[in-house]
Amino acid sequence: MMSDATSKTITVLNPAVAGNKVDRIPLAPRLDALEGKTLYMVDINWGGPDAANSVFEQIQAWLAAHVPSVKTIIRKKHGWYEADDPDLWQEIKENGHAAIVGISG
Repeated sequence: MMSDATSKTITVLNPAVAGNKVDRIPLAPRLDALEGKTLYMVDINWGGPDAANSVFEQIQAWLAAHVPSVKTIIRKKHGWYEADDPDLWQEIKENGHAAIVGISG
């Protein structure tokens, strides 16, 4: 039995973005060196409860072996990945010099 192709409707969505652009916030300037600095590594809880730990622990071990004066702190953001964590951001602002915030796994 053959189907009639002309009787079916196909909806196609346009993937182009709207012309409205958001204001860009520049990244923080890079540090000249990591020696003597505090580096936060923040797991944003994307990809499961331990998705970033293995990568962050490897970075921490490498820095301990090659740049031992760097203090590394691995933290897990409260809430799911899209939720804000103002207390953690304030802690990093007050106590840290740099941060890796994101996902891995």
